[in-house]
Amino acid sequence: MGNLYVSDLDGTLLRSNEVTSEYTNQVINSLVSKGMLFSYATARSLITAKKVTKGINAKIPLIVYNGAFVFDNITEKILIANYFDNSVHSVLDDLFCNGVYPIVYAFINGKEKFSFVRELCTKGMTMFLASRKGDIRTNEVNALSELKEGNIFYITCIDTPEKLKPLYDKYKDKYHCVYQTDIYTNEQWLEIMPLEASKSNAIKQLREMLDCEKLIVFGDGKNDIDMFQMADESYAVANAHEELKKYATDVILSNDDDGVARWLELNYV
Repeated sequence: MGNLYVSDLDGTLLRSNEVTSEYTNQVINSLVSKGMLFSYATARSLITAKKVTKGINAKIPLIVYNGAFVFDNITEKILIANYFDNSVHSVLDDLFCNGVYPIVYAFINGKEKFSFVRELCTKGMTMFLASRKGDIRTNEVNALSELKEGNIFYITCIDTPEKLKPLYDKYKDKYHCVYQTDIYTNEQWLEIMPLEASKSNAIKQLREMLDCEKLIVFGDGKNDIDMFQMADESYAVANAHEELKKYATDVILSNDDDGVARWLELNYV
């Protein structure tokens, strides 16, 4: 039993420089060693999430890819997985027909890869891929058919709102879709995942697995509303979207003031 504490990552647990502070790392490591059940939930992959939280070395479960997976922070073992079924192939065909050529995440021959066709990348995709230079998951392919390989679990489209909004409207009730502007680059993103793959569902699965009594969450964006609605207590950082604050139990200090860690240090017992 006990309480489960879950924080969003970008804009919440991370400072604006996209890393956790030494103070946040120390507080989380210390409280977990005392028994706190803590996790963070992010759209990032395991690799990039661990890179920006490298000072957090406590044994905690990590909710990544917007809930497609839950990994163990230490062993990197998959604790929970949500994959697409074969219907994803028709979705990809539809994207291609509409001139949208995504980055597709899949396990191919047992290894995690993100695949793309370089010559069809938008400016936003090129910027994103440049930020992942040297990533061992990189899988540049030559044909669109190769984007359908493996066990697919995540599709990222970075393009214009004119192209992406109709696709979001078409698939938002069939799959878990996130349509938002990236907070760092201002590029328009459409992310498509299995319906079961969401932060809120992964948190529900994790809560059941750990048999936790209460759920306490922290966030900053409108995409955290579902998470706030299911929680027993929810806290929005001061820099959070005004819409999210309407659902919050309270508003705490900002991400740059280590709001989550300071709240935990004062309130965890």
